[in-house]
Amino acid sequence: MKRNRSGRLSAVVAAGVLALAACGNDPVASNTGNDQPTSGVTSDLSGELAAGGASSQEAAMQAWIAGFQEAHPDVTVSYDPIGSGGGRTQFLEGAYPFAGSDAVLDEEERQQSVERCGGSPAIHLPVYISPIAIVYNLEGVDDLQLSPSTIAKIFNRQITTWNDPAIAAENPGVDLPDLPISPVSRSDESGTTENFTEYLAAAAPEDWPHEPSGDWPVEGTQGAQGTSGVIQTVRGGQGTIGYADASQAGDLGTVKVKVGDEYVAYSAEAAAKVVDASPRVPGASQHDLAIELDRTTTEPGTYPIVLVSYVITCPSYDDVTEGQLVKEFLGYIASEEGQRRAADAAGSAPLSSEMTEQVQAAIEAIQVGSS
Repeated sequence: MKRNRSGRLSAVVAAGVLALAACGNDPVASNTGNDQPTSGVTSDLSGELAAGGASSQEAAMQAWIAGFQEAHPDVTVSYDPIGSGGGRTQFLEGAYPFAGSDAVLDEEERQQSVERCGGSPAIHLPVYISPIAIVYNLEGVDDLQLSPSTIAKIFNRQITTWNDPAIAAENPGVDLPDLPISPVSRSDESGTTENFTEYLAAAAPEDWPHEPSGDWPVEGTQGAQGTSGVIQTVRGGQGTIGYADASQAGDLGTVKVKVGDEYVAYSAEAAAKVVDASPRVPGASQHDLAIELDRTTTEPGTYPIVLVSYVITCPSYDDVTEGQLVKEFLGYIASEEGQRRAADAAGSAPLSSEMTEQVQAAIEAIQVGSS
Protein backbone atom coordinates (compact mmCIF):
# COMPACT_ATOMS: atom_id res chain seq x y z
CA MET A 1 0.00 0.00 0.00
CA LYS A 2 1.39 3.38 -0.94
CA ARG A 3 1.46 6.05 1.71
CA ASN A 4 2.23 9.73 1.29
CA ARG A 5 4.61 10.73 4.02
CA SER A 6 5.81 14.28 4.58
CA GLY A 7 7.08 16.41 7.41
CA ARG A 8 8.96 13.66 9.18
CA LEU A 9 10.10 14.63 12.65
CA SER A 10 13.81 14.55 13.19
CA ALA A 11 15.12 12.51 16.06
CA VAL A 12 15.39 14.81 19.06
CA VAL A 13 14.89 12.44 21.94
CA ALA A 14 17.87 10.55 23.27
CA ALA A 15 17.43 6.89 24.06
CA GLY A 16 16.61 6.18 27.72
CA VAL A 17 19.37 4.99 30.02
CA LEU A 18 18.53 1.49 31.21
CA ALA A 19 19.84 -0.49 34.16
CA LEU A 20 18.81 -3.87 35.56
CA ALA A 21 19.91 -5.16 38.92
CA ALA A 22 19.23 -8.73 37.85
CA CYS A 23 19.47 -9.37 34.15
CA GLY A 24 19.24 -13.09 34.53
CA ASN A 25 15.51 -13.06 35.39
CA ASP A 26 12.90 -13.91 32.76
CA PRO A 27 10.61 -10.85 32.96
CA VAL A 28 7.96 -12.06 30.54
CA ALA A 29 7.29 -15.23 32.47
CA SER A 30 6.41 -13.11 35.50
CA ASN A 31 3.92 -10.92 33.65
CA THR A 32 2.30 -12.54 30.64
CA GLY A 33 -1.05 -13.98 31.56
CA ASN A 34 -0.73 -12.70 35.14
CA ASP A 35 -4.06 -11.42 36.43
CA GLN A 36 -2.83 -10.56 39.92
CA PRO A 37 -2.65 -6.96 41.17
CA THR A 38 0.77 -5.42 40.85
CA SER A 39 0.74 -3.45 44.11
CA GLY A 40 3.05 -4.81 46.77
CA VAL A 41 5.26 -6.69 44.32
CA THR A 42 8.96 -6.52 45.11
CA SER A 43 11.10 -5.73 42.08
CA ASP A 44 14.82 -5.42 41.44
CA LEU A 45 14.14 -3.73 38.11
CA SER A 46 15.31 -0.14 37.70
CA GLY A 47 16.07 2.31 34.93
CA GLU A 48 14.40 4.61 32.42
CA LEU A 49 12.44 3.75 29.30
CA ALA A 50 11.42 6.54 26.92
CA ALA A 51 9.20 5.91 23.90
CA GLY A 52 6.42 7.60 21.98
CA GLY A 53 4.15 7.55 18.96
CA ALA A 54 0.41 7.18 18.39
CA SER A 55 -1.65 9.72 20.30
CA SER A 56 -4.56 7.27 20.25
CA GLN A 57 -2.66 5.15 22.77
CA GLU A 58 -2.11 8.03 25.18
CA ALA A 59 -4.82 7.21 27.74
CA ALA A 60 -4.05 3.49 27.64
CA MET A 61 -0.32 4.08 27.80
CA GLN A 62 -0.66 6.24 30.90
CA ALA A 63 -2.65 3.43 32.53
CA TRP A 64 -0.02 0.87 31.50
CA ILE A 65 2.79 3.05 32.83
CA ALA A 66 1.02 3.57 36.16
CA GLY A 67 0.38 -0.15 36.61
CA PHE A 68 3.89 -1.13 35.57
CA GLN A 69 5.51 1.39 37.88
CA GLU A 70 3.42 0.13 40.80
CA ALA A 71 5.15 -3.22 40.34
CA HIS A 72 8.53 -1.64 39.52
CA PRO A 73 8.82 1.61 41.50
CA ASP A 74 12.46 2.11 40.49
CA VAL A 75 11.59 2.18 36.79
CA THR A 76 10.60 5.41 35.06
CA VAL A 77 8.64 4.99 31.82
CA SER A 78 7.63 7.90 29.61
CA TYR A 79 5.59 8.06 26.41
CA ASP A 80 5.37 11.08 24.12
CA PRO A 81 2.13 11.06 22.04
CA ILE A 82 3.76 12.74 19.03
CA GLY A 83 1.74 10.75 16.49
CA SER A 84 2.29 7.47 14.70
CA GLY A 85 4.51 8.91 11.97
CA GLY A 86 6.77 10.66 14.45
CA GLY A 87 6.96 7.56 16.62
CA ARG A 88 8.00 5.35 13.72
CA THR A 89 10.64 7.87 12.67
CA GLN A 90 12.11 8.09 16.17
CA PHE A 91 12.17 4.31 16.44
CA LEU A 92 13.82 3.81 13.06
CA GLU A 93 16.44 6.43 13.88
CA GLY A 94 17.24 4.70 17.17
CA ALA A 95 15.82 7.31 19.55
CA TYR A 96 13.10 4.99 20.86
CA PRO A 97 13.51 1.31 21.82
CA PHE A 98 9.92 0.79 20.59
CA ALA A 99 7.15 2.95 19.13
CA GLY A 100 3.37 3.12 19.23
CA SER A 101 1.72 3.26 15.81
CA ASP A 102 -1.80 3.03 14.40
CA ALA A 103 -0.33 2.00 11.04
CA VAL A 104 2.16 -0.68 10.06
CA LEU A 105 5.53 0.11 8.57
CA ASP A 106 5.45 0.66 4.83
CA GLU A 107 7.95 -1.17 2.62
CA GLU A 108 10.57 1.57 2.83
CA GLU A 109 10.28 1.74 6.60
CA ARG A 110 10.40 -2.02 6.84
CA GLN A 111 13.72 -2.02 5.02
CA GLN A 112 15.01 0.69 7.33
CA SER A 113 13.99 -1.43 10.31
CA VAL A 114 16.27 -4.26 9.15
CA GLU A 115 19.30 -2.04 9.79
CA ARG A 116 17.73 -0.57 12.95
CA CYS A 117 17.11 -4.03 14.40
CA GLY A 118 20.44 -5.61 13.53
CA GLY A 119 19.52 -7.60 10.44
CA SER A 120 15.85 -8.57 10.91
CA PRO A 121 12.76 -6.44 10.25
CA ALA A 122 10.80 -4.98 13.15
CA ILE A 123 7.62 -6.72 14.30
CA HIS A 124 4.15 -5.35 15.02
CA LEU A 125 2.35 -6.35 18.23
CA PRO A 126 -1.34 -5.34 18.35
CA VAL A 127 -1.88 -4.14 21.90
CA TYR A 128 -4.68 -1.58 21.58
CA ILE A 129 -7.96 -2.08 19.72
CA SER A 130 -10.35 0.82 19.59
CA PRO A 131 -13.12 2.19 17.39
CA ILE A 132 -12.55 5.47 15.61
CA ALA A 133 -15.50 7.69 16.41
CA ILE A 134 -16.89 10.22 13.95
CA VAL A 135 -17.47 13.08 16.34
CA TYR A 136 -19.62 16.13 15.70
CA ASN A 137 -20.86 19.28 17.40
CA LEU A 138 -24.29 20.28 16.14
CA GLU A 139 -26.67 22.02 18.51
CA GLY A 140 -30.01 20.25 18.86
CA VAL A 141 -28.88 17.07 17.09
CA ASP A 142 -28.20 14.33 19.58
CA ASP A 143 -28.56 11.36 17.23
CA LEU A 144 -27.03 11.13 13.77
CA GLN A 145 -26.93 8.24 11.30
CA LEU A 146 -24.70 8.20 8.22
CA SER A 147 -23.83 5.69 5.51
CA PRO A 148 -20.27 5.22 4.22
CA SER A 149 -21.17 7.14 1.04
CA THR A 150 -22.50 10.13 2.96
CA ILE A 151 -19.51 10.15 5.31
CA ALA A 152 -17.14 10.10 2.34
CA LYS A 153 -18.97 12.94 0.60
CA ILE A 154 -18.91 15.06 3.76
CA PHE A 155 -15.16 14.67 4.27
CA ASN A 156 -14.48 15.02 0.54
CA ARG A 157 -16.38 18.37 0.61
CA GLN A 158 -19.14 17.21 -1.75
CA ILE A 159 -21.82 17.57 0.94
CA THR A 160 -21.34 20.95 2.60
CA THR A 161 -24.51 21.75 4.58
CA TRP A 162 -26.15 19.84 7.42
CA ASN A 163 -29.63 19.87 5.90
CA ASP A 164 -28.41 18.29 2.65
CA PRO A 165 -31.02 15.83 1.28
CA ALA A 166 -28.61 12.90 1.61
CA ILE A 167 -28.19 13.49 5.36
CA ALA A 168 -31.91 14.20 5.82
CA ALA A 169 -32.88 10.94 4.10
CA GLU A 170 -30.86 8.94 6.62
CA ASN A 171 -32.19 10.87 9.61
CA PRO A 172 -36.00 11.11 9.29
CA GLY A 173 -37.58 13.28 11.94
CA VAL A 174 -34.32 15.00 12.88
CA ASP A 175 -34.37 18.80 12.63
CA LEU A 176 -31.17 19.42 10.66
CA PRO A 177 -30.08 23.07 10.54
CA ASP A 178 -29.19 25.02 7.39
CA LEU A 179 -25.61 25.35 8.57
CA PRO A 180 -22.27 24.79 6.84
CA ILE A 181 -20.44 21.57 7.65
CA SER A 182 -16.92 22.17 8.95
CA PRO A 183 -14.85 18.99 8.68
CA VAL A 184 -11.84 18.69 10.99
CA SER A 185 -8.87 16.51 10.07
CA ARG A 186 -5.45 15.74 11.50
CA SER A 187 -2.72 18.17 10.43
CA ASP A 188 0.07 15.78 11.40
CA GLU A 189 0.83 12.44 9.79
CA SER A 190 -1.43 10.09 11.66
CA GLY A 191 -2.23 6.41 11.86
CA THR A 192 -5.78 7.37 12.82
CA THR A 193 -6.04 9.25 9.53
CA GLU A 194 -4.68 6.26 7.67
CA ASN A 195 -7.19 3.91 9.28
CA PHE A 196 -10.05 6.33 8.60
CA THR A 197 -9.09 6.82 4.95
CA GLU A 198 -8.64 3.07 4.54
CA TYR A 199 -12.24 2.67 5.67
CA LEU A 200 -13.50 5.38 3.28
CA ALA A 201 -11.56 3.95 0.34
CA ALA A 202 -12.85 0.43 0.99
CA ALA A 203 -16.45 1.17 1.99
CA ALA A 204 -17.20 4.09 -0.39
CA PRO A 205 -14.70 3.90 -3.27
CA GLU A 206 -16.90 5.84 -5.71
CA ASP A 207 -17.16 8.76 -3.31
CA TRP A 208 -13.64 8.68 -1.89
CA PRO A 209 -11.17 8.74 -4.81
CA HIS A 210 -8.08 9.04 -2.61
CA GLU A 211 -5.50 6.46 -1.61
CA PRO A 212 -5.32 5.56 2.07
CA SER A 213 -2.71 7.78 3.67
CA GLY A 214 -1.51 9.02 7.01
CA ASP A 215 -1.56 12.53 5.54
CA TRP A 216 -5.02 14.06 5.04
CA PRO A 217 -5.61 14.32 1.26
CA VAL A 218 -8.45 16.87 0.99
CA GLU A 219 -8.12 20.65 1.02
CA GLY A 220 -10.67 22.85 2.74
CA THR A 221 -10.81 21.11 6.12
CA GLN A 222 -9.63 22.47 9.45
CA GLY A 223 -6.37 20.84 10.46
CA ALA A 224 -5.60 19.99 14.09
CA GLN A 225 -2.55 18.47 15.75
CA GLY A 226 -3.06 15.10 17.40
CA THR A 227 -6.18 13.42 18.70
CA SER A 228 -6.66 16.01 21.42
CA GLY A 229 -6.39 18.80 18.85
CA VAL A 230 -9.17 17.30 16.72
CA ILE A 231 -11.42 16.93 19.76
CA GLN A 232 -10.77 20.49 20.90
CA THR A 233 -11.41 21.90 17.43
CA VAL A 234 -14.67 20.01 17.00
CA ARG A 235 -15.81 20.98 20.49
CA GLY A 236 -14.89 24.63 19.94
CA GLY A 237 -16.89 25.02 16.73
CA GLN A 238 -20.48 24.67 15.60
CA GLY A 239 -21.40 22.40 12.73
CA THR A 240 -18.01 20.71 13.05
CA ILE A 241 -17.32 17.03 12.38
CA GLY A 242 -14.11 15.03 12.71
CA TYR A 243 -12.65 11.65 13.48
CA ALA A 244 -10.73 10.54 16.54
CA ASP A 245 -9.99 7.60 18.78
CA ALA A 246 -13.28 6.94 20.54
CA SER A 247 -11.66 7.01 23.99
CA GLN A 248 -11.43 10.79 23.71
CA ALA A 249 -14.89 11.53 22.25
CA GLY A 250 -16.15 12.74 25.63
CA ASP A 251 -19.49 14.54 25.46
CA LEU A 252 -19.40 15.17 21.71
CA GLY A 253 -22.02 13.62 19.46
CA THR A 254 -20.94 10.43 17.71
CA VAL A 255 -22.24 9.06 14.41
CA LYS A 256 -23.96 5.70 14.04
CA VAL A 257 -22.46 4.15 10.92
CA LYS A 258 -24.44 2.07 8.42
CA VAL A 259 -23.23 -1.53 8.27
CA GLY A 260 -25.32 -3.74 6.03
CA ASP A 261 -28.93 -2.78 6.75
CA GLU A 262 -28.43 -1.34 10.22
CA TYR A 263 -26.80 1.69 11.81
CA VAL A 264 -24.24 0.72 14.45
CA ALA A 265 -22.93 2.87 17.26
CA TYR A 266 -19.28 2.48 18.11
CA SER A 267 -18.32 0.20 20.98
CA ALA A 268 -15.29 -1.80 22.01
CA GLU A 269 -17.23 -5.02 21.43
CA ALA A 270 -18.32 -4.03 17.92
CA ALA A 271 -14.73 -3.08 17.04
CA ALA A 272 -13.33 -6.32 18.45
CA LYS A 273 -15.69 -8.35 16.22
CA VAL A 274 -14.08 -6.85 13.12
CA VAL A 275 -10.56 -7.59 14.35
CA ASP A 276 -11.31 -11.21 15.17
CA ALA A 277 -12.73 -11.72 11.67
CA SER A 278 -9.74 -10.13 9.88
CA PRO A 279 -6.68 -11.97 8.51
CA ARG A 280 -2.99 -11.31 9.12
CA VAL A 281 -1.06 -9.20 6.60
CA PRO A 282 0.26 -11.60 3.91
CA GLY A 283 3.94 -12.47 4.08
CA ALA A 284 4.48 -11.44 7.69
CA SER A 285 6.97 -13.38 9.77
CA GLN A 286 5.86 -15.76 12.51
CA HIS A 287 5.84 -13.15 15.27
CA ASP A 288 4.85 -10.15 13.15
CA LEU A 289 1.16 -9.79 14.00
CA ALA A 290 0.09 -7.01 11.64
CA ILE A 291 -3.61 -7.36 10.75
CA GLU A 292 -5.41 -6.64 7.47
CA LEU A 293 -8.75 -5.27 8.66
CA ASP A 294 -11.98 -6.12 6.84
CA ARG A 295 -13.50 -2.67 6.31
CA THR A 296 -16.44 -3.83 4.18
CA THR A 297 -18.00 -6.37 6.52
CA THR A 298 -21.79 -6.45 6.72
CA GLU A 299 -21.92 -8.75 9.74
CA PRO A 300 -24.51 -7.47 12.25
CA GLY A 301 -23.14 -5.71 15.29
CA THR A 302 -19.75 -4.88 13.79
CA TYR A 303 -18.20 -1.42 13.65
CA PRO A 304 -15.64 -1.30 10.82
CA ILE A 305 -14.09 2.12 11.52
CA VAL A 306 -11.58 0.65 13.89
CA LEU A 307 -7.91 1.04 14.52
CA VAL A 308 -5.56 -1.61 15.74
CA SER A 309 -2.69 0.23 17.34
CA TYR A 310 0.63 -1.55 17.54
CA VAL A 311 3.80 -1.54 19.50
CA ILE A 312 6.57 -1.73 16.90
CA THR A 313 9.64 -3.38 18.35
CA CYS A 314 12.80 -5.15 17.31
CA PRO A 315 12.85 -8.97 17.40
CA SER A 316 16.25 -8.76 19.12
CA TYR A 317 18.29 -6.30 21.18
CA ASP A 318 22.06 -6.37 21.53
CA ASP A 319 21.86 -4.36 24.74
CA VAL A 320 20.65 -6.85 27.34
CA THR A 321 19.40 -4.21 29.78
CA GLU A 322 17.39 -2.43 27.09
CA GLY A 323 16.00 -5.67 25.72
CA GLN A 324 15.01 -7.03 29.12
CA LEU A 325 13.28 -3.82 30.13
CA VAL A 326 11.38 -3.64 26.83
CA LYS A 327 10.26 -7.25 27.25
CA GLU A 328 9.13 -6.62 30.82
CA PHE A 329 7.06 -3.57 29.92
CA LEU A 330 5.50 -5.11 26.82
CA GLY A 331 4.74 -8.24 28.81
CA TYR A 332 2.76 -6.11 31.24
CA ILE A 333 0.88 -4.37 28.42
CA ALA A 334 -0.19 -7.75 26.99
CA SER A 335 -1.16 -9.22 30.36
CA GLU A 336 -4.77 -9.53 31.48
CA GLU A 337 -4.21 -6.80 34.04
CA GLY A 338 -2.63 -4.48 31.48
CA GLN A 339 -5.44 -4.97 29.00
CA ARG A 340 -8.04 -4.46 31.72
CA ARG A 341 -6.40 -1.21 32.80
CA ALA A 342 -6.44 0.04 29.21
CA ALA A 343 -10.11 -0.88 28.85
CA ASP A 344 -10.97 0.99 32.06
CA ALA A 345 -8.96 4.06 31.14
CA ALA A 346 -9.59 4.29 27.41
CA GLY A 347 -12.61 2.12 26.59
CA SER A 348 -10.51 -0.12 24.37
CA ALA A 349 -11.34 -3.72 23.58
CA PRO A 350 -9.15 -6.21 25.46
CA LEU A 351 -7.28 -8.65 23.25
CA SER A 352 -9.01 -11.98 22.65
CA SER A 353 -7.45 -15.01 24.32
CA GLU A 354 -6.11 -16.22 20.97
CA MET A 355 -4.51 -12.85 20.17
CA THR A 356 -3.13 -12.59 23.70
CA GLU A 357 -1.35 -15.92 23.30
CA GLN A 358 0.17 -14.81 20.00
CA VAL A 359 1.36 -11.46 21.38
CA GLN A 360 2.85 -13.08 24.47
CA ALA A 361 4.63 -15.67 22.36
CA ALA A 362 6.11 -12.90 20.21
CA ILE A 363 7.34 -11.04 23.29
CA GLU A 364 8.88 -14.17 24.75
CA ALA A 365 10.68 -14.76 21.44
CA ILE A 366 12.45 -11.38 21.55
CA GLN A 367 16.16 -12.13 21.83
CA VAL A 368 18.53 -10.13 24.02
CA GLY A 369 22.30 -10.09 24.13
CA SER A 370 24.26 -11.63 26.96
CA SER A 371 25.33 -9.46 29.89
